[in-house]
Amino acid sequence: MAAPDKARARTDTRGHTPRFDVAVTGLGLITPAGIGVEANWERVCSGVSAAAADPTLGSGPVRISCRVPGFDPMELLGRENAWRLDRFVQLAMVAARQAVDDAGLDRGTWDGARVGVVLGNSLGGTGTFEQQHRRLVDHGPQRVSPLLIPMSMMNMVSGYVAIDLGARGPNLVTATACASGATAIGIARELLRSHACDIVIAGASESALSPTVMAGLNQMGALSGRQDDPLRASRPFDADRDGFVAAEGAGVLVLERVADARARGARIRANISGYGSSADAYHATAPDPSGVGVTQAVNAALDDADLGASDVAHINAHGTSTKLNDETEAKVVHRLFGENPAVTSTKGVTGHTLGAAGAIEAAYTVLAVERGTVPPTANLTKADDVVRIDVVRDQARTRRIEVATSNSFGFGGHNAVLVVTAA
Repeated sequence: MAAPDKARARTDTRGHTPRFDVAVTGLGLITPAGIGVEANWERVCSGVSAAAADPTLGSGPVRISCRVPGFDPMELLGRENAWRLDRFVQLAMVAARQAVDDAGLDRGTWDGARVGVVLGNSLGGTGTFEQQHRRLVDHGPQRVSPLLIPMSMMNMVSGYVAIDLGARGPNLVTATACASGATAIGIARELLRSHACDIVIAGASESALSPTVMAGLNQMGALSGRQDDPLRASRPFDADRDGFVAAEGAGVLVLERVADARARGARIRANISGYGSSADAYHATAPDPSGVGVTQAVNAALDDADLGASDVAHINAHGTSTKLNDETEAKVVHRLFGENPAVTSTKGVTGHTLGAAGAIEAAYTVLAVERGTVPPTANLTKADDVVRIDVVRDQARTRRIEVATSNSFGFGGHNAVLVVTAA
């Protein structure tokens, strides 16, 4: 591997740190939009929602979700891996393998000590925990699996991926709720900037569509009430939006320093050029309606990338399809960017993958920049008077994109923004 380009991250005499670009050389996507990058891109560009009735949730008030279609862990991972892993780890492991293969890296020959793993998650193995709790109640403590703890702990998503890939470098899990994936990518970029490792497998996964979690989300008023109309339930920025559709999925990116990627002849899909984070310090679940925290994160990301608002051509919005979130985000975008960037929320197709959303949407943003295409926002049929931004609707839009941002906001007031630039 080529000698690291340390000069790129050195502070100049004016106290300004030059932009540090990190190359995205591989992508892996396992989402309700499909398995693999091409299946995902085709579906999100179609603008057709992946929400459907979910028989596993029973006949209660929540009956729909967005699950990954056709995901067979036995086939994709083998019995040895599949039976001892919770679904959120299974999703991450397959997406990580996809990303490494897409990057053209050989797991058998790389220096594992120089490969880091940073993955986000917000709820851990809720399916396993619920299943084992039923065993405890029905059959007593002797029937609880000894694998309960390693299957349900959040940190095991990066732990098991590292085991699978032989990655012995820094190994971290980020937990900033629905911003977890974007936070993971931002931290991975810093590991590369500091030369703690040469390659980072970064992203997030979530599979928390258990009856208890879904009931909790519903009780707090976060989910759409369109339980008998799943295809039209998730409708970001639409005037009639009434909540999100919960989803599962995983998105993983392979990140390398640009000089290293070029030295090995890798395809660079796009660059991660900026990252900003902040806290609303306002409320446990509601965004600060003033948007001050979101504004702070956006400005920090643009400053980190040494860019201005006028440079941004596309924004992948957090856009959850909840009343207050979409209104607050739209106000911030309009205040900072006006109506220039082409905005989309891919949650109209995928639903809200919770802790995985930031990573999945970062991958979609990379593809938008690489391919010059902005996916439409599904189910946006009635414009909201307070949403005075250019939200792409009806069909994908072709547009030259040199700079894009991906917004992620989470319960607890966590805000994370990534800047993606063309390679």
